[in-house]
Amino acid sequence: MYDFLQKPLQLGSLTLRHRLVLPPMATEKAADGRITPALIAYYREMAKGGPALVIQEHCYVAPEGKASPHQIGMDGTADMAALKELTAAVHACGVPFLAQLSHAGSAAHTAVTGLPVVGPSAVKNPGKLAAVGGVSPDLPEALDQDGLDRIRQAFVDAALRAKEAGYDGVEIHAAHGYLLDQFYSPLTNHRTDEYTGSTLEGRTRYLQEVCRAVRQAVGPDFVVTLRLGAADYMPGGATVEEVPQAISLLQQIGVDGFSISGGMSAFFRPGHTEPGYFAELSRAAKSATALPVMLAGGITTGEQAERLLEEGRADLIGIARAALKDHQIFRKIVDPVAQRS
Repeated sequence: MYDFLQKPLQLGSLTLRHRLVLPPMATEKAADGRITPALIAYYREMAKGGPALVIQEHCYVAPEGKASPHQIGMDGTADMAALKELTAAVHACGVPFLAQLSHAGSAAHTAVTGLPVVGPSAVKNPGKLAAVGGVSPDLPEALDQDGLDRIRQAFVDAALRAKEAGYDGVEIHAAHGYLLDQFYSPLTNHRTDEYTGSTLEGRTRYLQEVCRAVRQAVGPDFVVTLRLGAADYMPGGATVEEVPQAISLLQQIGVDGFSISGGMSAFFRPGHTEPGYFAELSRAAKSATALPVMLAGGITTGEQAERLLEEGRADLIGIARAALKDHQIFRKIVDPVAQRS
């Protein structure tokens, strides 16, 4: 019935048994950056539902990059014992587990972090998704080279903590109006140096540096993927036409795959609610790479997932909000296939 959906897929060192993924969704169940019993119970229950891969909600890599009061911390204050308990709970269900690493940049609030807000440039973030439910009122300070170096190292250190805690890999968050997406978007990147917002080479340079540094630190067998906010759907922002060139640049940095989503529009595409509403972006990404590409957004059934895979829109399908409504949705879709294979 699902010839494409049931096929295993190689994602770096991981062999995924089918093509359905639980993508990252913010639960707001952490407390002061720390893992709580409620958070462990949530991920255990979701992993029991049978996804081929679980990608954890975004974790902040530095204190000033915290996006919301109840976000998970993967900075120097990370609770390693609790993180190990969390990864063990997911692995006990036979499911691989990635940690998503993020820095909010100009989407952060001083009221949340108690620290100055930083970004690529001293311009307001127009993104739809930001801390505490709205665009930050704070004008960011433009990052200098010392700041860029410090945050790059923060991503590296967070990835090493994730590896120590037992995760199978990390996803670098460069979407939804957060810091790395702010470098990619010409709406927030007004720089004129080597990270210039006027060219794709400049807009992707810091993303490349972060991902390359993480790869070098964690080694070849630890999975590293990149979630890219491939289009802003705002005047003057990143566009679908730029995606193949951007992916061509980004696939050179040692990542194992891409997850394609929105940029300043967050995880929405204005005016679109159809299953796989970011499919124009994921298809454009696939035209430029042989690495696995994941698509999420409005997909709720096996039939929808199979059609998008068959049409070459993606290699992996994320089912998010439908999984919140029915934690067993992955098993309900895949198990009849497995029984016939």
